[in-house]
Amino acid sequence: MALTAPPFSPALPQGWDTHVHVFDSAAPAQAGHYQPVHRPLADIEALAAAHGVGHLVLVQPSVYGTDNRVLLDALAQSSGRHRGVVVLDGTVPDAELDRMHALGVRGVRFNLVSPVGNGPETMKTLAPRLAERGWHVQWYANPEDLATIVHLHQGTPVACVLDHLAGLHGLLPSDDRAWQALAKLAGQGAWVKLSGWYRLQASAPYGLLHPAITRVAAHMGDRLVWGSDWPHTSFAPDALPRYASVWEPVVNALGHEAALRIRDAGARLYA
Repeated sequence: MALTAPPFSPALPQGWDTHVHVFDSAAPAQAGHYQPVHRPLADIEALAAAHGVGHLVLVQPSVYGTDNRVLLDALAQSSGRHRGVVVLDGTVPDAELDRMHALGVRGVRFNLVSPVGNGPETMKTLAPRLAERGWHVQWYANPEDLATIVHLHQGTPVACVLDHLAGLHGLLPSDDRAWQALAKLAGQGAWVKLSGWYRLQASAPYGLLHPAITRVAAHMGDRLVWGSDWPHTSFAPDALPRYASVWEPVVNALGHEAALRIRDAGARLYA
């Protein structure tokens, strides 16, 4: 399908932060979820640009379920600079998928950690239509879910992206079966986001995760991207981590040159 978003501006920093959320305090949140603080696109654009990042991937947070209006409104403001990953159910019309694509959406998220109403059956329903548009499926999953994801992606035409180091947390045994599942996913062409360190049973500066980062990188090759997970909803609004502090583990584990390649790889995944 020949739908494209506007071209990127060469005057902008070229780095990619592939996992941020935007919040509008006036937007309705799902019952039983946290009440987000107002975090508009302009805030993360300014913060990211100061660190050499000009392109963002806006990921639909669980608190909004399948109501993607906040994310889509932000993409509409971005003149093609950014991309989006939405949450959908299987009934979304083709015309709406096309509208989202034109705005910059390139994937659909399935959250197995904090489910939001879509799941594996929805993935199977949507897969052919996502493939037509070159979209991928993004999974927020626990280690024990990886084997299921392997099965779901066997023979499917859509790529797989795994959030937050594929859930491979700092206390996971080195011989856990999740590592075998990751190897199979790598063989299927999956990508992994180096992000969400504080969601992985580790604390700053996240040295506990360096062996896992290195091992994941060995499996995935050049199919790695980085994300800040801004605005860090696990933290109090007045105690957010420094933006650089969630980038430094990539540099410390893999080296500066490899880290920069990873930060630029979003241009391939989210073309």
